[in-house]
Amino acid sequence: MSNFLYLFRGGDDAYGKLSQEEKQAHMQVWGAWMGKLQEKGQLLDGLPLAEDGRVVHNKGELVTNGPFAEGAELVGGYLIVSAKDIDEAVEISKGCPIFDYEGSNVEVREILSMDQH
Repeated sequence: MSNFLYLFRGGDDAYGKLSQEEKQAHMQVWGAWMGKLQEKGQLLDGLPLAEDGRVVHNKGELVTNGPFAEGAELVGGYLIVSAKDIDEAVEISKGCPIFDYEGSNVEVREILSMDQH
């Protein structure tokens, strides 16, 4: 088994237009999906990310507000899942509720050990 990082992008504009009740219902869908992954021992970690942050450049000589990217490019959250290979990790990602929003995507990346890098 290997660990894979899911980076979630997009859907922020559509999510922002939902009523509070619709947002809560959508979060329940996320909770159910993540709960199933946890029951199977596949979910290792994951949380949403704040919209604001800082970008550090040149060994800390320059720190800018950010990230600034198009809404579809901004990473909104992450999960770390366990899967036998990248094909299984991709298959698991297909059930992600982010796909309820057109233009959203999940980037799937294997997490390597320092020895593998």
